[in-house]
Amino acid sequence: METLMGFPQLNLLAFTSGRVVAIENVPDPVFAGRMMGDGLAIDPAHGAGQGVLSAPCAGRIVQLHSSRHACFLEADNGARVLLHIGVDTVLLKGEGFVTRVAQGDVVRAGQTLIEFDIDLLKRQNKPAMVILVVENGDDFHISSRTSSSNVSTGDPLLTLVATNTDTALPVSAPVDTGDVETAKGWAVVRHGGGLHARPCALLANALKPFAAAVEVRVRGASANARSATAMMGLSVAEGEEVELRATGHQAGDAIEAAIKALETVSVAAPVAPTHTTSIQSSARTDLLPTQFAGVIASPGLAMGLTARFEHAIRAIKEQGDSEIVEQRALAAALQALVGELATAVADAEQRQLVEQAEIFAAHRVLVEDPELLAASKTLIAAGKSAAFAWQTAIETQCRILVASNSPLLAGRASDLRDIERQVLRKLAGDDGAAPVFARDAVVLADDLLPSDFTALEQAGVAAIVTAQGGPTSHVAILARARGIPTLVAAGPRLAGVPAGVQVVVDANNGLLDTAPSPERLASALTEIGQRREAQAQMLARAHEPAVTIDGVRIEIAANIATAADAAKAVTLGAESVGLLRTELLFLDRQTAPTQDEQRAAYQAVVDALEGRSAIIRTLDVGADKSLPYIQIPQEDNPALGQRGIRLSLAREALLTEQLRAILAVQPRSAVKIMLPMVTDLAELVATRGVLDRLAAEMGISERVELGVMIETPAAAVLADQLAQEADFFSVGSNDLTQYALCMDRTNPALAARVDALHPSVLRLLALAAQGAAGSGRWLGVCGAMASDPIAVPLLIGLGATELSVSPAVIPEIKSVVRQLNLAECQSVAQTVLQLTSAEAIRAYVRQVWPWLDAAKA
Repeated sequence: METLMGFPQLNLLAFTSGRVVAIENVPDPVFAGRMMGDGLAIDPAHGAGQGVLSAPCAGRIVQLHSSRHACFLEADNGARVLLHIGVDTVLLKGEGFVTRVAQGDVVRAGQTLIEFDIDLLKRQNKPAMVILVVENGDDFHISSRTSSSNVSTGDPLLTLVATNTDTALPVSAPVDTGDVETAKGWAVVRHGGGLHARPCALLANALKPFAAAVEVRVRGASANARSATAMMGLSVAEGEEVELRATGHQAGDAIEAAIKALETVSVAAPVAPTHTTSIQSSARTDLLPTQFAGVIASPGLAMGLTARFEHAIRAIKEQGDSEIVEQRALAAALQALVGELATAVADAEQRQLVEQAEIFAAHRVLVEDPELLAASKTLIAAGKSAAFAWQTAIETQCRILVASNSPLLAGRASDLRDIERQVLRKLAGDDGAAPVFARDAVVLADDLLPSDFTALEQAGVAAIVTAQGGPTSHVAILARARGIPTLVAAGPRLAGVPAGVQVVVDANNGLLDTAPSPERLASALTEIGQRREAQAQMLARAHEPAVTIDGVRIEIAANIATAADAAKAVTLGAESVGLLRTELLFLDRQTAPTQDEQRAAYQAVVDALEGRSAIIRTLDVGADKSLPYIQIPQEDNPALGQRGIRLSLAREALLTEQLRAILAVQPRSAVKIMLPMVTDLAELVATRGVLDRLAAEMGISERVELGVMIETPAAAVLADQLAQEADFFSVGSNDLTQYALCMDRTNPALAARVDALHPSVLRLLALAAQGAAGSGRWLGVCGAMASDPIAVPLLIGLGATELSVSPAVIPEIKSVVRQLNLAECQSVAQTVLQLTSAEAIRAYVRQVWPWLDAAKA
């Protein structure tokens, strides 16, 4: 056995002759997504006749599939590889495959394992490529690959190196610990509520870039730091100190990242109201038999007819068909759910729904949890079905969380049960249609899961009452964010309340009344009516201009992605669209949208705006948001790579199609164009040249306004130069903040420090405003900063005359503007530029305008 830097090294040989195919190019999402592990494939050189699968190394056949199309080979050092012929060939049930070894056989490198009929695979429309995957990738990684595009059987192919010497080395083998980096450290947990789901997910994400095993120890117990479920099982409280131990090539870096993730306070989710108390039925003596006490998760008052929400899961069989079939089924279900959650995160971020994005991101970490996956694989290897294994692994962790005596961690068991249910439904081939509820229904359920919430919100339900749950559950967080009155922990008696009953939900006092008196119905109806009238008045006022006390008008626009968003923004008082993100048109498809498709989408937005204007941002993608029809080389740092206007100018055909589509929108005066990621005047001049040429070709004589998104420090510093050519500026505070601070806003260990009110960001914004004013250009703000009431007076004071915000907060931001005085805003803005931190700036603003914290009330 050779060694590399003290680690055992295993050379794998080509297992058949043919063309080498990267694993990501295998036409199967499970293999291409590395859900089964890393590896590669070989497409047989002879596209017909008999194919031969040979052993890539010496070892033992630990499993031979009954359909004869695949086997697991375990090498002497413990490395375990899957050898799989074709894609979906299990469906052939052995036809076309002849095995030359038996399960348990010891084989030599190059020995024939399976022969297969390439012609038959072709007739069945099955790719004939042979796939090798390293099954225990946590213990072995691929250190080198052949550089040849074609190989013959027996040629050097891959080199595996053990990453876990305890697992990989024989007991008698000497271990040179001097070649293995180890590190140790201590951290005090600063997350509110301790290590619950989201902080554990942040820790797991923070460790992803580092090749090291990290263990967390506390009170005599330990857990894998990469496993959110194992970490939650430690029940670590806020302020508690934990020990960290790491082993691996990047142990020191991993320890540093872990300490930062544990000690950096995460952005807090909306907390339960301070008056929320656990008002259980057993603790109250004033209840009628038809009344239920519950815990206030989201305050408010509602009335309506009850509707029952039930979770239906098909019966689960305990025994599996075969290990390979069950492992593939679980891998496919998990990958499908990971994809859906990634889409949900992106959609929530696009719509600036921070709470939803954080919750879906935490769920994605749970789906990818190594401890859950390992427990499931162990059960499957023991003959259990994928569904039974997944359910058992989840329930084991749920019992640990419930037994922790921590209400917060016990509440997070619902997150695990949520992903349990979603995976089980995928395994059963039944994703199911979303339940349908009448508008203003009062939904009753034993418990609700975050994935259930979307259907309730879209239906416009009046209130939610659950028998279980807690005020810190993710459903409670979502309900508070959307303003839906919600009671939780109403008790098991709730199951006896049928559908179609008129009820009153008093989520201000923790009471559900299932048989309200006529007087109570009348008073509730009156109170609800008054509240709706107040909301209606605020909405009506939202259509009025936002004018400061001293008579300065600030335009309040909306950030949107679709025509539906535009229509909603109009109803909420948007005066225009300050940012139309065009990426949704280009994502999740195999070919670029045509010019006609783009024009129709942009026209639909303009039509929905009913005469208002829209600023359309050109495509902002790069290696971080890759498109299958645009070949973008892999970049070590895509945030600093080929993205935004750089990519569009490099792929001018793409830019030309988009600009033609925008120019075709009617009326032309309703649209302006904005360029993302501009860093100097040359990029703006080049784009203006393309735009003017296209306009001339289309017979358009009027000048189309072209603006710049100020989201790089370079653009802010050079604003005076850019203003000579640009028609307007709009500050993209999200990217500007991360570039100014050199902090990745998606890095969980840094998230709490990426604050747009950092003095450096405000100074860059001030430079941009000065540059715009010098050439008589206007400046707006379209990043999340514009939706923050605390930031609004500073933005106005620095010179912003347009704020483009999330549609939902348009009425609130207009209300804030109407209570401000421009001169005072200017004075305060100049003062805070001299402060030294974002925290100090926020504190100063609150001191000047203490009512801002309650601006959304």
